[in-house]
Amino acid sequence: MSRTAEAPVLDASPEPGPAGQGRREVCLGAVWALLLVVTSLWLADGGVHDLLDGAAVTALGRLAGLLASASLLMQVLVMARVPWIEQAWGSGDLRRIHRLVGFGSMALMGTHIALITAGYADASINRIWAVVVDFVVNEPGGLLAVAGTIALLMVVVTSVRVARRRLRYESWHLLHLYAYVGAGLALPHQLWDGQEFTRSTAASVFWWSLYGMCAGAVVAFRVVLPLWRSLRAPIRVLGVHHETPTVLTVTVGGPGVRYLHARGGQFFHWRFLGAPGWTRAHPYSLSAPPDGSMLRFTAAMVGNGSAALRHLQPGSRVLIEGPYGRLHSGTRTRPKVLLVGAGTGVAPLRALFESLPQRPGDVQILHRVRSRREAIFSDELETLAARYGADYRLVEGRRIQDRASWLPQAASGWADHSALQHFCPDVAEREVYICGPDRWAAAVRAAALRARVPARHIHAEYFHD
Repeated sequence: MSRTAEAPVLDASPEPGPAGQGRREVCLGAVWALLLVVTSLWLADGGVHDLLDGAAVTALGRLAGLLASASLLMQVLVMARVPWIEQAWGSGDLRRIHRLVGFGSMALMGTHIALITAGYADASINRIWAVVVDFVVNEPGGLLAVAGTIALLMVVVTSVRVARRRLRYESWHLLHLYAYVGAGLALPHQLWDGQEFTRSTAASVFWWSLYGMCAGAVVAFRVVLPLWRSLRAPIRVLGVHHETPTVLTVTVGGPGVRYLHARGGQFFHWRFLGAPGWTRAHPYSLSAPPDGSMLRFTAAMVGNGSAALRHLQPGSRVLIEGPYGRLHSGTRTRPKVLLVGAGTGVAPLRALFESLPQRPGDVQILHRVRSRREAIFSDELETLAARYGADYRLVEGRRIQDRASWLPQAASGWADHSALQHFCPDVAEREVYICGPDRWAAAVRAAALRARVPARHIHAEYFHD
C-alpha cells in the first residue's frame, strides 16, 4: 500500500488524542458475548444431552460448525470497513485479526466437516464416502456448502505468505473477494439443514439477525457510503507528477474533498473512471495533509493498478472509499513521536509529520531506503525538519537477508531493538508510527516492543512486499 495537501500552521503544543482503547474493549467484549451466545444456544438445544447420550462426535461437530459460522461472520464484519471499528483498530491490526480469524474459522470448519462425517458414519471408514455423497446429493444446500467451502479454502490458501508473494495485488484482491462468495454459499446449508434453525425459534432469530447485520454492514459501508461520498460532489484528477522513474504523485481536488474529513497519514481506496482496471479499488495513502480542496497521494508503480496511474488525465473522475487508517494525529497520546518509514511508506508519515502539533525535539523520523536516490520526499522532510526542529535521519542500504530485520546489511551486527534505541534513545517514551512493507514493518514493531514501547503506543500500516 502506498499511501499525500498544503500544511496547516502547526501549534506549539502537543495534541494528545484518544487511542481508541475503549472501542477496542467494546469490540472484544462483543466477540466474547457472541461466542457465549452461540455456545449457550447449542447447550439449550441439547448439546450436553447429546454428549452424554452417545452422540458426542456429532454434537461436537455441530458446535464446531456454529463457531465456524460465527467466526466467518466476524470475518465479513472486519472486511466491511465499518468506520467505528476501523477507527478503533486501524487497518494494520484489522489485517492481523482478519488473518487470525480467517485461519481459525477454516480450522473450525474442517473440524465440523470431519466430526459430522465421522458421527454420521458411526466411525466406520467404509461408510464415510457414502455419507459424503448422501450429504452432497440429498441434503438441502449440501452442494452449495461444498462450493462455499472450496471458495473459502481458496482464500485461505492464497493468504499464506508464500502464496501471496507470488500473486499480483490485483489477483490476490480478486481471489480474496471469494470470501463473500463462500459465506453466501454456506448460508443455505445452515438455514435449511441446521438443527438450530429447524428446532429453535430463539436460535433462528439470533442467526437471522446476525446474518442481516453483517450483510447490511457490507452494503452500507462498502457500497452505499463510498458511492454517496464519491457522487454527491465531484472529485477529479488535477495532475500527475513523477517523483522518480518508478514513483509518482497524483493530486485530486474538487467540491467533494471538503466532506471527507481526512487527516494527514490516512489512506483511501481509489478508482479512476476511464482508466484501465478502474473497477478494482487500490489503497494509496495521503502524502501531504488535506487542505479542504485537494488531496495528494504517492505510489510506487509495482503492479498493473499503480502502473496505470501514469496514464491518468487531468479531469478524470475519481471514486473513493475512506478515509481509513490510524496513522494520524488523533491517535497520539504522548508529546514525543517517532516516525519510521521505508520506501513509499514514508509518504503517509510525511503527511502525518506535517500535521502534528509539535515543539522542537518532539518528532524524530527514521527513513529506511536502499539508496539515497530512492529516498522520495527526503528534501521535503529535511526542509520540514529544519523548520520545526525535528530530527530526520536516512538509514541507507539493502535489508539484512539472513534474518527478519528492519536494518540494512551494514548494521547486521546490531540487534534490531538496540539499533532502534541507538537512533532514538528515548523511544520507550514516544508514540511510534510505522509504515512500510509488511515483513519490514513487522520487524520494526517487534523491535519497538522489545525496546519497551507499550503496544498501545505503536501504530502500524503495512503493504504487500
